[in-house]
Amino acid sequence: MVNKKIWFKTPADDWNVALPVGNGRIGGMCFGKPVCEIIQLNEDSIWSGGYRRRNNASALPNLEKVRQLLREEKIAEAEKIVTEAFCGTPESQRHYMPLGDLTIYHYKEGTCEYISRSLDLENAVCETRYTINGTNFTRRVICSEPAQVMAICIEADKPASVSVKVGIGGRDDYFDDNTPINDTDILYYGGSGSEDGICFAAYIRVIGEGGTVLRWGSSIVTECCDRVTIILGAQTSFRVTDYKKAAELDVLTAAEKTFDELLKEHTEDYRSFFDRASITFEDTADNTLPTDERLAAVKAGGVDNGLVSLYFDFGRYLMISGSREGTLPLNLQGIWNKDMWPAWGSKFTVNINTEMNYWCAETCGLGELHTPLFDHIERMRPHGRDTAREMYGCGGFVCHHNTDIWGDTAPQDIWIPGTQWVTGAAWLCTHIWEHWLFTQDKEFLAQKYDTMKEAAKFFVDFLIDDGSGRLVTAPSVSPENTYITESGAKGSVCIGPSMDSQIIYQLFTAVIEAGEILDTDKAFGEKLRTMRDKLPKPEIGKYGQIKEWAVDYDEAEPGHRHISQLYALYPADMISVRHTPELAKAARATIERRLANGGGHTGWSRAWIINHWARLHDGEKVKENIAALLSNSTSDNLFDMHPPFQIDGNFGAAAGIAESLLQSHNGEIQLLPALSPDWKSGSFRGLHARGGYTVDCVWQNSRPTRCTVTPIQDGKCTIVLPKDCKPTSVSADHEYCGDCIVVSTKAGRSFEIMFG
Repeated sequence: MVNKKIWFKTPADDWNVALPVGNGRIGGMCFGKPVCEIIQLNEDSIWSGGYRRRNNASALPNLEKVRQLLREEKIAEAEKIVTEAFCGTPESQRHYMPLGDLTIYHYKEGTCEYISRSLDLENAVCETRYTINGTNFTRRVICSEPAQVMAICIEADKPASVSVKVGIGGRDDYFDDNTPINDTDILYYGGSGSEDGICFAAYIRVIGEGGTVLRWGSSIVTECCDRVTIILGAQTSFRVTDYKKAAELDVLTAAEKTFDELLKEHTEDYRSFFDRASITFEDTADNTLPTDERLAAVKAGGVDNGLVSLYFDFGRYLMISGSREGTLPLNLQGIWNKDMWPAWGSKFTVNINTEMNYWCAETCGLGELHTPLFDHIERMRPHGRDTAREMYGCGGFVCHHNTDIWGDTAPQDIWIPGTQWVTGAAWLCTHIWEHWLFTQDKEFLAQKYDTMKEAAKFFVDFLIDDGSGRLVTAPSVSPENTYITESGAKGSVCIGPSMDSQIIYQLFTAVIEAGEILDTDKAFGEKLRTMRDKLPKPEIGKYGQIKEWAVDYDEAEPGHRHISQLYALYPADMISVRHTPELAKAARATIERRLANGGGHTGWSRAWIINHWARLHDGEKVKENIAALLSNSTSDNLFDMHPPFQIDGNFGAAAGIAESLLQSHNGEIQLLPALSPDWKSGSFRGLHARGGYTVDCVWQNSRPTRCTVTPIQDGKCTIVLPKDCKPTSVSADHEYCGDCIVVSTKAGRSFEIMFG
């Protein structure tokens, strides 16, 4: 039986090995301590203050001067101006903050024996089991989306045994009150940052069955109860005016149900997402061992295919638990952050990290959970218009390499290699197009067409001629790299970084094709088509690599964590093994050069590389890099470590595992394109392909035996046949075209291909 639990024989000794629960808005990290449990709490809209209007008025008067200095390769002079005249004013956006710590203390003295703690990925239940004075206790934690609360249930195998003290605090004392308001309830509240900052409240009710419940100082105490349920709700002024009352109402409504009823409702909701897809590998290691022992065995060179599928499931778990309709999108740490000043502000970093958070959403059939990102793009648009106009004299909307809860679009930090990047909104808007490609939802496309168009409009105004008839961005950077000119000068601000041209090409293509599908805006589409033809295409440089800049500069760090010039390979489809073999060869050289010089040293970078190797159809390299991710960048609880913890690698690697088994780009579906040599036999179910297809597949000895495809519309489905694999039967009308089979599809009617 497949084990879909992360579990341990010991409690968490620090935050990085605690177990996460969440409902998209409320998050918790459960340490699984027996006597004094800590659940570190978050709510997705608790940020450090109100909106700041940070557009730098000095940028526009200096724009042409900076461009001219870059043309003359006076890099230092250009960067000196950019540092002062183009940074945000003030330099920083708002940052994410924790809600606090919930503590549950067995206050009666006794001898404790630990049994286990676990996170059940199939049902989204975190459980701790332990013994005190011979009595067995079970503590279960859920975070329910339907009820909008966290619920904790403590049970014992002997009556009148649950005597605990419940309290809430933390936030380095940045809260106003946590005093019980009666014998069962606590109202905990405070504010963050500026005069127009975000205020928050958590409301807690402690319910005892048998025994007594009463307030004691700043805590609620239960005495000799048979069972105790703790219900916590949280709300903020970001969403509701009376956030205290809203948090209380959530709890009082949930308290009308028993824990078992809340659990059933929660599990049914969660499994409606989780059960959509699965990946199973045969010949796995002992999956009954604790997760930390399994991970240690992999780090020692062992093979554990079951741990790979568990990692994939954990990525889906984090998506379902961290991103729901109506919530904020996943930031650098999702909804799991313990620090008042987290690394990089735990913001939305949009030069890859936020985008990577959603790479597995569509492939895994979780398209609805992609919507918080689309909502946030709309939050950014009005601010992005202001930034485009005030800093660059352009129409449309723009965003640099970070945004925050308010959709701030001005440059973040004063850090030359990253700050002056202008393609954040463009990359985000390609996610709108991806959602269309997977869902074929024409109504959605019509709603979002103007958003993509407005992102494209910025570049209609911003692009300049590079002197050879090509249209390029300037000033910009190749995130977050530094180049060396032929004269030996170093710089980051440049004209025409390759990633910018690739992203803009994809965005223009999306707007052009969306206009054709919707039969609208033909003149604008033709304008973009003409401009797109003048964008630089991926080029091969002096090392046989894909050039990172318009000029074939050397990198100051050949092993840099960003491989921005390979955006064209993944997530885009401008480079492919089948259609651009020479560019694919150069992409391989690019990755090899990075890795040979120490690249892939951060979790998210290694995850990106897994997807690159998958697109290059190299299962051996997929195997090596998954092993490297697990060995070097994965905590015992399977969190991705940048280090520190950063959630993007979890989603990026989950996407890479799926990409190794199923690809759908350039109008084709490919089965098992980058199968790891360790995955000789197995199956997947419910993976999604562009064009509106759900695909199941079974394979033996590294060859498919059966494939089932379910389309959402009538049409033609093109499937690339794996090498030396000829179908023995196809259950729908079809024809062969080279190494492909083209199947006529009917909406909702599955067809099956059997292989010999």
